Amino acid sequence: MSEAVSPRPWPAMSIAQAHAMLGAPGSPLEAEEMLIRGVPTRVWKHLPPTLRDVAEQARVRGDKDFLVYEDERATFTGFHRAVAAFARELRAQGVAKGDRVAIVMRNLPEWVAVFYAVTAVGAIATPLNAWWTAAELEYGLRDSGAKVMVVDAERWRRLAAALTSCSDLACVYVARAVGDTNETSETSETGETRETGRRRVKRLEAVLGAVDAWSELPDEGLPAAEVDSDDPATLFYTSGTTGGPKGVLASHRAVNTNIFTSLAAVARGCLRRGEAPPQPDPDARRHLLITVPFFHVTACIAMLNPSLWIGAKFVMMFKWEPERAFQLIERERVTVVAGVPTIAWQLLEHPAQERYDLSSLEHVQYGGAPAAPELVRRLREVHPSAEPGQGWGMTETSGAVCSIGAEDYLHRPDSCGPPALVAELQIRDPVDGITALGAGEIGELWSRGPMNAIGYWKKPEATAQTFVDGWVRTGDLARLDDEGFCYIIDRAKDMLIRGGENIYCVEVENALFAHPAVMDAAVVGAPHRTLGEEPAAVVALKPGAQVTEEELRAFVAARLAAFKTPVAVRFWPETLPRNANGKVLKDELRKLFVETPAAI
Repeated sequence: MSEAVSPRPWPAMSIAQAHAMLGAPGSPLEAEEMLIRGVPTRVWKHLPPTLRDVAEQARVRGDKDFLVYEDERATFTGFHRAVAAFARELRAQGVAKGDRVAIVMRNLPEWVAVFYAVTAVGAIATPLNAWWTAAELEYGLRDSGAKVMVVDAERWRRLAAALTSCSDLACVYVARAVGDTNETSETSETGETRETGRRRVKRLEAVLGAVDAWSELPDEGLPAAEVDSDDPATLFYTSGTTGGPKGVLASHRAVNTNIFTSLAAVARGCLRRGEAPPQPDPDARRHLLITVPFFHVTACIAMLNPSLWIGAKFVMMFKWEPERAFQLIERERVTVVAGVPTIAWQLLEHPAQERYDLSSLEHVQYGGAPAAPELVRRLREVHPSAEPGQGWGMTETSGAVCSIGAEDYLHRPDSCGPPALVAELQIRDPVDGITALGAGEIGELWSRGPMNAIGYWKKPEATAQTFVDGWVRTGDLARLDDEGFCYIIDRAKDMLIRGGENIYCVEVENALFAHPAVMDAAVVGAPHRTLGEEPAAVVALKPGAQVTEEELRAFVAARLAAFKTPVAVRFWPETLPRNANGKVLKDELRKLFVETPAAI
């Protein structure tokens, strides 16, 4: 009879020990200290200096597939040639260092090529939310002072008549309008403009051709440009769930920091298991299915940019549909699915998954919104070979600051992980913004590191309030445990105060997520004349599931204090409304309770 093998102790080393080993002198992930805008900051020593350097990496990857969009494909070679071709076109149009180039498209291969072409010549890539209205897009163009816009035909139809106030906009490139002159009614057969005023309008295909033919473009290389790590690279706009969106200006260093942050997170998980960090293997490729829009930092900075650097395949969809996702996972042998928690739930619950081979999945990663601890357990049950993982970050931190996966996530399913090796977190008194709080205490989360953005575009007062001595004041309520793992409690503005009692919406939402019938949930404040507000919930049920309002209220009441139990529950017929970044539009949900406020 064989001797029983005792389980491996967890963890094999602390987070501090793992970070010290990974960041040590001579390590590929070596860290060092330098001044950034006058603030001593820990940085990755061997980080690629600019996005131009990341784009050049494609040249050595050859004819492997890089971008897959439905049935279209672009190899690394073709992608690099497309980037170079458009970079030269930008130079021909007079685009100089620091000029803003707006990208207004759904997730397309062209989006990726344009992004790297813009940053390769030292201009500032300015992705605008493709789901904005014409008025919102016009605001983004005017606010950024974009000199050039690259837009898909769908957005061009929405925008063409709304650009009269965009005096800085000198040139427009319209993608995927070939053969449809109604989409570029001011454009001639050659793609040049016949338009009013000085603005030039061209079809993007006149420069790049079709995606499948990018490899046939001339191999001329990127035009010469002087670009520095601390030059501005991107101008992403905040999601604007409340108030007007603000442009967040970030440097090449801030954007590229995510590359090594993601590599270090994988290596840290290995060390915590008592294993050696993985060595580079050119034959072991990741195939990533992306479901988040590129105009969000999660998709562009935390997912796309690291994928290009390591040579991964990036699979895109026209729009999110669970069964279409299953088809692509099977066809492309996808190893990583990345999105928001709602998508992870749909991968678990959709009945069509049984008809497809999803065995290639190795990771299911999500962020952008709180995830219920129950999601980790369910992912391990349904897809035992796929490691769940999530993280935390924001536009102002240029993507991920914290991440968690592997056994750490199983042991702390309600945490978003410890900060990256080069990042630092503090919990401060949310009133004075100065007093540091101890482990386990709830306060406002502050973040410092090389990933932090430069500031808000043309908003010095807002910049001074949020970016303080190298720190970003996040507006999130959180706590840190003794080992530095971060637990997001709520957005400060989402916390409810019922008669003086603080109620953290995430806590109530997690209780609802624990119910087997609930697929999506959000808690908002219902107005109350004497208490101010009380918690109310909106839920979406899993396909075929049934539960009553009374049953859900009783379920929560058995787990939380009475004052935290929703006074009302409304049922939403589908996934809750979200902005493109995955955040629930709670302002929309609050309207459900305005006309029928909680009883007195």
